[in-house]
Amino acid sequence: MASAGRPELPDGEDSGAFIKSFGLQIKLLRERAGLTQAELGSRVGYSADQIAAVEQGRRIPKPDLIDRLDEVLDAGGVLMAMKGEVARARYPAFFRNTARLEAQAVELHVYATQAVPGLLQTEDYARAVCVMWRPMLDDETIEQRVASRMARQDIFSRTPGPVMSFVIEEVVLQRPFGGENVLRGQLEQILLIGQRRNVVIQVMPTSRQEHAGLAGPFTLMETAAGQRIAYAEVQSTSRLHTERGKVRELEATYGIIRAQALTPRESLALVEKFLGEL
Repeated sequence: MASAGRPELPDGEDSGAFIKSFGLQIKLLRERAGLTQAELGSRVGYSADQIAAVEQGRRIPKPDLIDRLDEVLDAGGVLMAMKGEVARARYPAFFRNTARLEAQAVELHVYATQAVPGLLQTEDYARAVCVMWRPMLDDETIEQRVASRMARQDIFSRTPGPVMSFVIEEVVLQRPFGGENVLRGQLEQILLIGQRRNVVIQVMPTSRQEHAGLAGPFTLMETAAGQRIAYAEVQSTSRLHTERGKVRELEATYGIIRAQALTPRESLALVEKFLGEL
């Protein structure tokens, strides 16, 4: 149940109604304050067109803008209280609940087969992935998704940080999404994050004759309360598994995948090799 002043973001395919309602609240507060869109924009560092886009639900405001709007419009914390729901609206419907759980996880383990996992992506790589999405996304949606993907990486700033591991198929590290310069930056990012003490990155060689991950990519999470969850996604269809039997099955599969992959040291050495070949 949503708490007072914090409407629950619907998990249906369209979060537009929530964002439009949020924009309408901003418009009403602006009009109550006797400000034009241009005047409000000048006070918060945005153009009149950008304020109009937020009020009409065509643009999802960033957290810092919501803070400034709340202060300038004397909203008494009402707008700031909805930052979490507004942030969730940046994600496609099939990923919203997973994004919330991911941000709270104390353990996170990812097996990736198609692209570098979102938590490891650079901004340029994330944009290249979104541009290739089909059906095609409009420019505004692309930027929203890129911003949300970058926001997810705040997890690396948490103290204490969660225990994290990634197993990435070798071929993923050779796909030049966005061009060689983008791939170069992405490989450098993987090497950088791979140096963190709470992060382990492994590569699954294409040459392996035995492979336990043929059923596709998935993510395993554990919450602070000890709940273990598995997330699987294919063709924009996703499912969160909480039943212990299914989660245990995927945990066992992930353990075998890690055993079949290169060691962390061997994996980072292979990433360095690929980087040197670009």
